[in-house]
This record gives sequence, structure tokens and C-alpha cells, in this order.
Amino acid sequence: MLNKTNAMKQQVLKAMTVILGVALVLSMVSTAFAANDNEEVASFRTMGTAIIKGSENVPFIDPLSFIQNIWKNTGINQMINGEIPAPAHVQVADPFAGIVAPGWQKLLMMAVGFLIVYMGAFKGFEPLLLIPIGFGTILVNVPGAGMFNEGSGMLRIIYDAGVGNEFFPMLIFMGIGAMTDFGPLIANPKTALLGGAAQLGVFFTLFGVALMNLIPGIDYNMLEASAIGIIGGADGPTSIYVAGKLAPHMMAVIAVAAYSYMALVPMIQPPIMKLFTTEKERKIKMEQLRYVSKTEKILFPLVLIVLTILLLPAAAPLIGMLAFGNFVKQCGVVDRLAKTMENELLNIVSILLSLGVGSQMTPEKIINANSLGIIALGLLAFAVATMGGVLMAKFMNLFLKQKINPLIGSAGVSAVPMAARVSNKVGMEYDPSNFLLMHAMGPNVSGVIGTAIAAGVFIATYAG
Repeated sequence: MLNKTNAMKQQVLKAMTVILGVALVLSMVSTAFAANDNEEVASFRTMGTAIIKGSENVPFIDPLSFIQNIWKNTGINQMINGEIPAPAHVQVADPFAGIVAPGWQKLLMMAVGFLIVYMGAFKGFEPLLLIPIGFGTILVNVPGAGMFNEGSGMLRIIYDAGVGNEFFPMLIFMGIGAMTDFGPLIANPKTALLGGAAQLGVFFTLFGVALMNLIPGIDYNMLEASAIGIIGGADGPTSIYVAGKLAPHMMAVIAVAAYSYMALVPMIQPPIMKLFTTEKERKIKMEQLRYVSKTEKILFPLVLIVLTILLLPAAAPLIGMLAFGNFVKQCGVVDRLAKTMENELLNIVSILLSLGVGSQMTPEKIINANSLGIIALGLLAFAVATMGGVLMAKFMNLFLKQKINPLIGSAGVSAVPMAARVSNKVGMEYDPSNFLLMHAMGPNVSGVIGTAIAAGVFIATYAG
């Protein structure tokens, strides 16, 4: 029976490898996101030349120009050769402008709002976020209420004040920094590789988008693909931040998908973790982490922001606020500020951000094939991210004397601390004395940084 199970796992692994390879080849040969003069419909025959609706002004980025563009945007290059003037942002026309949805669709969206509230209040799926999102969805779709009227609607004011720009996500990252302990990552730096490997889900989604464009009625450009990919990092604020920069018309469904999959971490991750590990690997015990001094914890956010400034300034807004919040917490001289960041301020901003996201849940933006595609692509991104972290841990064990339990690789997504708790729970199912929580926090917090870096890469490449 055991041999049969192992054979089945090997077959699934081979199948996944083939799928990954096919998707990679198709995405590499495709220039479906490039603007051109042909009026063709995307298909396997024409996917190299077909126009993707809304992509006319999106630049085509080949691997060489991508590397060159990243180098030009590093802080080191700009300090040597002078700051690069910010180019005009790529403007993508709002495809929903002027569309008036019929009344029955508004009623349907109100029902969706009540469903989201039910999931948060009675099923425990991220209630702090889904309940406000649900009520925002209900209120924005009430006929005649005018909750999103320009200049007067409450939800419109909230959206314009901090959701449609980077303000609220930045404050959220500040609060996350004040809540986060980077000690496990400092104590075992190699676990940062697991957080980096989990970003495979973010970039793999770009390949999935290329294939999605072959489905009639679905057409994503590269800006939208980048925003969708961030869902794989399981980071709600970063998803909203990137969507606001690259695909604001898709912000609502991207945010709801991101937070929904974060809430479903205990259901989605365990089967994937068990599929790609053996029982022996799940029972690996890791040595207790070394003591991390206060000086190390104080220096870490400072080193983090310096490296970001030098290598990827586009990620500095996100990582900078994360480092700021963490430094305020660790320095110990402004406890009042640290407590405000991680409690009152974070709670208030979470309410406003969630209501603002809910205000985007209108029929014309949700009831279409592209939105359904986002749900599917988000799940794919999250699954691949989990797989990437686990497989990286297995790969590292080929060279390490002190083995890493591959279960902690799944915590490389940035759903803090839920993903780390899931790693610990699955480990204890096979050995009740095997406590992996603190070990899993290393890749978990590095996943937060990794997703922010991926966001910076996308923004530096496509948003100027």
C-alpha cells in the first residue's frame, strides 16, 4: 500500500513538472501581451501575434530588457548616474466607465455582500477584513443610496483618500512591521530561501495568464497579470497596493481573492504539503533556534531598508514602512507609538481599507469572465507558492547536515502567522513532540519581504 502511495505521488509530481514545463514554453514563445497591428483573436496558432485588449500601450519586455530595466532602476545605478526621471505611467482606460448595470445585477451583488459577511462572521474566514468588505459591497450596490457618488458618497471619499492610492496599504505595512518579530529569520537566515521560493507562485501566474488569454471572453494584459500574480504571495495589502498601481479596475476581485485564500490556508495548504513530502520528512526535528540579541533585532530593519534603497527602490515604500514599524517596536524607546501602530491605527485603517475595497464590488467589475479567471489564477498561484516552498526545503536538504523539515517551506507565503501555524499543526499530526512554529516563522516573515520585492519588480518594470 505504501509503495502504491509513493508511486502515485511520483506520478503526480511528474505530471506537475510536465504542466510547469509546458506553461513555461508557451509563455516564453508568446508575445501575446505586445502591442501590434494585427486584428487577430488569441489562440494557440496566433498567440504570438494577437492583440490583447487594453495592451496597446503596455511595453513588451523581453528577458534582456527586463534585466537591463531592473539594473537601471537600482539605487546603486541611480546614485552613480543620477536619478532616472520617472516616465509617464502607463495609462489603461477604465473598461467599465459609463456602464450602467441593471437592477437585478445590483441585487445579486448585494447577495454576494451578505455571503461575504456570512463567511466572515459565522465561518471565521478573516472576519476582521471580510465583514467590512461585505458591508461595503452591500452599501455600494443599494439603488439610490449614492454611497459612491463623487465628492459626497462616503465610500467614494474613503476610496479616494487611501485605497485608490498607496496610503492605506502603507499604513497597514507599518502596523505589520510593529507586530512582527524577525528573530526566527535572523536566527536561521537560510530559511529566507524558503520565503523566496514561495514567490514561484507569483511569477508562475504570469504563465497561467498567457494560457487564460486563449479562452474566449478573457483578455488580460501584463499589468493585470502582474496584479493577479501577487495573490500567490497571500498578502492582502500588497495585492491591493499593486492592483492600485497597475489594475485599479480589478482591485476588488483581486483583494477578495487574496483575503479569501489567506483565510483558507488551513484547508488549501495541508494536502499540498503532504503530497510533496514523505512521512519521514514530516517527522524531521529541527534544533532549537539560537538566542537573538536585541541589537540584532534593532539593526535588522535598518539593514533591510538600506539594501532595498540600493537594490530595488521601487519596493522601498512597502519595505520601508515595514522596517519603520519594526524598528519602532524593537528600539524600545517609543512603546506608545509601537502599541498605536499595531493596535488602534492598524484596526482603524483595516476598517477603512476593507470598506474601500468593498466599494469596488459592483456588477460591471465582478460579473464578467475576467473576474472568474482571477479566482482560478489566484488559487493556482497560491498552490504553486506552497509547493515552491516545500520543494525548496527538500532541495536544500540535499546539501545540509542539519536537515530542514520541508513542512516549514509552505510558510514561505506571507500569511503571517497563519501559514506558520499550519506548518506546526501538520508536523504535530505525525509527531506530537515536534514543535515547528518558531522555525516556520522564519520563512513566514521572509515571505512578507519576498512578496514586497516581487511587487517592487512589477512596479519598476511596468509602472515606471
